[in-house]
Order: sequence, then C-alpha cells, then structure tokens
Amino acid sequence: MKAPDLISQQTDGIAEGLLTACREIGPMVVAFSGGVDSALLAVAAHRALPDSVVLVTADSASLAEGELAHCRAFADRWGIPWRPAATDELHDERYLANDTDRCYWCKSALMDQLDPIATEVGATVVLGVNVDDLGDHRPGQQAAHSRGARFPLVDAGFTKADVRALARLWGIDEWDRPAMPCLSSRIPYGTSVSVPLLSRIDRAEAGIRALGFRDVRVRHYDDTARIEVPVGDLARAVATADSIVAAATEAGYRYVTLDLAGLRSGNLNPPR
Repeated sequence: MKAPDLISQQTDGIAEGLLTACREIGPMVVAFSGGVDSALLAVAAHRALPDSVVLVTADSASLAEGELAHCRAFADRWGIPWRPAATDELHDERYLANDTDRCYWCKSALMDQLDPIATEVGATVVLGVNVDDLGDHRPGQQAAHSRGARFPLVDAGFTKADVRALARLWGIDEWDRPAMPCLSSRIPYGTSVSVPLLSRIDRAEAGIRALGFRDVRVRHYDDTARIEVPVGDLARAVATADSIVAAATEAGYRYVTLDLAGLRSGNLNPPR
C-alpha cells in the first residue's frame, strides 16, 4: 500500500469519529469564523445532520475586512444555512479595557447571540475548538463551555494536524488557510481596544497581504507596528521592506519594525 493511501485510510478513520460526535450532539448552531477548524466542523455537521445545522458568524469590528463575505461564500458553496449576528462586545467596558480576560467577554457576547438562535431551532451551540487549543490561553472557551457550548473536534480527539488533513481529504478549500484571529489579538493587554484602532490594524494587514504575504500579524504599539510573518517569509519581507513600510504608514503608523523571530500565534498571551 502506498503511503498516501495509508494516510487516507487513517484520515477516513478519524472522520467517522467526528461524524459520530456530531450525531450524538444532534442539531447544531455552529459558531462559524471561516477558519479551517470551523470549516471542517461545519462540513462534518452538515454531513452528519444535513437538515439540522445553521452557521452563524459574528459581525463585529474586530473581524478583518472581507471575512464576513468569505463566510457567506463558504456557506453558499456547501449549501449550508448561514446568518450573520451583530455582537456588542465593543460596547462592553470589560472588553474594551483589554485585560487578559478580554476573550471571555468577547465569547460571552457571541453566546448572547447564539443562544437565542439555538433555542429557536432546538439546537446546541458548537465551536471549532481542537485538542491543541486546550493548552493555550483561551478564556473564551471557558465562557462558551459555561453556557453549554460543545466542542465536537475535542470530543473526537482532533489535533490541528488532524483538522487540516481531513479538511484537505474532503476538498475543503480552507484546509491550508492561515489562522485569522480577531483583530483585538494584535493589541497588547492593557492597551484599550477601539474601533479606530482595529481599523488601523486591519488596513495595515490588508496592505501587507496585498504584497503577497498570506500569513501576517501587525502587532500594535502606539505609533509603532511590529510586523510578524512566518520565518520562511522573513527574507522576502526584508526585500520588500519599502512596500511594507508604505502599507503600514498609510494605515497610520509612524514606525515599522520586523520581528526576526517570525510569526507566533498568540504570542501576546500571558505565559502559562
């Protein structure tokens, strides 16, 4: 047996575990961000329960430009019911203060929108949390779990590598999509969140992505933008430094730096 065939068999095996986890939960409202985790969960839920799944995406200023349209297009492509839900975390002083529990209040605001939808259709709220996420600083998971949300990928024992492997096998375009966490994650804890600040970060990142960088973070430090790209893209970033600086300064930054350690997801989180 060829190695790719063996990998396919192994992936098929874990796929059945995920479908079983979805069936055991029953009708679901999927908190859909458009990333690979929630994309795989959406497709698995739809396969397991074709007429009992709705996708809901938070419509917020902390969502990067174009992400809502991406989520809508995904749902249309797979024929899964979808709706946006305006969340109000940016009216919550606890969220705006940007303490280390910021994500708790963000997810609470999302659950405020998802719970009535789940009640309306007689479903359970589910999130695309995988096993690897459990070791990170993610107070939002606690907020969702305390409100009765379920994590089918965790129930099925899925790691991030499992998620990407099965998404690729099932032909989900997002299988290799870089993570796109909320824009507030670019702001160091203790620096207040605001709509203008989120917009500045969004414009800077969009400008850099337009230069061909798929995975980028603009970490905000007052009038300084600290740019993170994967280590493999550092040389290209140096070679296109003038264009990167132009994109960041056009968005409103005065100083632009490149982090030579490369992109680290969640690197503003407190040490564990």
